[in-house]
Amino acid sequence: MPEYNQSLVKATARTPVANKRTIIRKDLIRNRYIYLMLLPVIAYYALFHYGPMYGLLIAFKDYGIADGVWKSPWVGFDHFQQFFGNHFFWRLIRNTLMINLLELIFAFPAPIILALLLNELRSILFKRVVQTISYLPHFISIVVVVGMIVDFVARDGLVNNLLGWFGIQPIAFLQEPNWFRPLYISSGIWQGIGWGSIIYLAAMSTIDPTLYDAARIDGANRWKQTLHVTIPGIMPTIVILLILSIGSMLSVGSEKIILMYNPLTYETADVISTYVYRKGILGADFGYSAAVGLFNSVISFILLTLANTMSKRVSEHRLW
Repeated sequence: MPEYNQSLVKATARTPVANKRTIIRKDLIRNRYIYLMLLPVIAYYALFHYGPMYGLLIAFKDYGIADGVWKSPWVGFDHFQQFFGNHFFWRLIRNTLMINLLELIFAFPAPIILALLLNELRSILFKRVVQTISYLPHFISIVVVVGMIVDFVARDGLVNNLLGWFGIQPIAFLQEPNWFRPLYISSGIWQGIGWGSIIYLAAMSTIDPTLYDAARIDGANRWKQTLHVTIPGIMPTIVILLILSIGSMLSVGSEKIILMYNPLTYETADVISTYVYRKGILGADFGYSAAVGLFNSVISFILLTLANTMSKRVSEHRLW
């Protein structure tokens, strides 16, 4: 009898595992075509995103093209120590964080404000015209955008001509370190505000209209409806995008900065990604630049995790 009971217990313990395997097998058979459609996506990420990660080894090696990744000699954390001891280290960290903080303060709320304003428009025609005009800059190449900036802020450009009407002397905007960040942030807002508002408008479309009816019955005007219905309705979207923005705080896009900056503006414009470009591509110091890039990625992951943890503690919205 005891042996029978033990066998029954073991069979009962195996049952949930067996049931789970059966459910998974049936699901794979039933949705086999959907999983087949997923295979190209998995293969893409495996080949082009996870596969090349073995190249991170060069951050710990004295990498040489002739020797390759595996035959290059190990140097351990020498590249990291060299970067931390570099006299440009704190300047790179300061500039990278400052540009991202300014983007969080000014660029991140801009699409939200535009979406809230567009949501209040009653003329469908006017709303579509404004949306189309605000979306267009997103489709302009970064090279073209920087070219427009250069032409507008040149000494004989539109901005300086307007300043001249008020008796202000021409300003060399692109040669002044203090002007780099305002130009970078403002041009980014102009280019991305319309496109960024799309996701918030989509979130607003999912809000239950009866909530607005209830707010009107309670005497709420348009501002109070926006404050107590619309904004809470899109808050999950705002939180998720904010967490992602915080997680990429050290990953400023290098393309636009490379096109805009010059040695005169390095003091405020030089960031980690541009430093990696100069050391890795121009200087061919691949091991050192890989170490700097790995440091950047690790810090970004830590920031993303902290942002998600803080969001979990102060609200019910989080990324995972």
